[in-house]
Amino acid sequence: MAVYKVEICGVNTSKLPILKEEEKEALFKKIKAGDPAARETYIKGNLRLVLSVIKRFSNNNENVDDLFQIGCIGLIKSIDHFDETIGVKFSTYAVPMIIGEIRRYLRDNASSIRVSRSLRDTAYKAIHAKEQLLKTSFKEPTIQEIADSTGIPKEDLVFALDAIQTPLSLYDPVYTDGGDTLYVMDQVKDKKNKEDNWVETLAIGDAMTHLNERENRIVHLRFFEGKTQMEVAEEIHISQAQVSRLEKSALKSMRNYLS
Repeated sequence: MAVYKVEICGVNTSKLPILKEEEKEALFKKIKAGDPAARETYIKGNLRLVLSVIKRFSNNNENVDDLFQIGCIGLIKSIDHFDETIGVKFSTYAVPMIIGEIRRYLRDNASSIRVSRSLRDTAYKAIHAKEQLLKTSFKEPTIQEIADSTGIPKEDLVFALDAIQTPLSLYDPVYTDGGDTLYVMDQVKDKKNKEDNWVETLAIGDAMTHLNERENRIVHLRFFEGKTQMEVAEEIHISQAQVSRLEKSALKSMRNYLS
């Protein structure tokens, strides 16, 4: 798939506008007031997000114009549903939405595995309910909570959600916060190798004494107890993005000490 072509769907991607934060805030207020011109400007000012997302699907044989159009649908949905009071950047909210829209398109059009319409409908109801619950509770809802919200038995939800899943790379992004990207690998437990092998090799115990208390705790939970970043965040009461930043900083300090 040629994702670097200049013109996609009649849009000259080399001349796409870039909006400043203050411009975005001003436009979004006008959008909430029902200004269609402001909405159009906001969409054009965020098309680079769509371009950045479709590059991640370069291994697919789908037409780039089709992916761009589907990505734009995800962008528009993000604009229509974004709540600026939740305290995150629009791009943080929009990128997963655009990715999700493209993944749904690829699943629906996959030739190798066909999922029934009823299963897809059930799965999409679950995904929508999950998004709504996240907006109100600001925490990952359980399957039981989603089942209670949709009125669909949790067993049916699990089956439907599993049916539409596609394999993910450990390096697939799942969340972006201010330029710090969290990947699938950051949310996966490692029960087989909890750093015990390379702890001995790198004398990590000694290096950890040079970390502050919070960094030390994060490294211990992540690599000695094998917990995910989300679990660490819940335990020490900070965001997952903060855990990611502190973890990277701690590991960098340890590498510098050991080098």
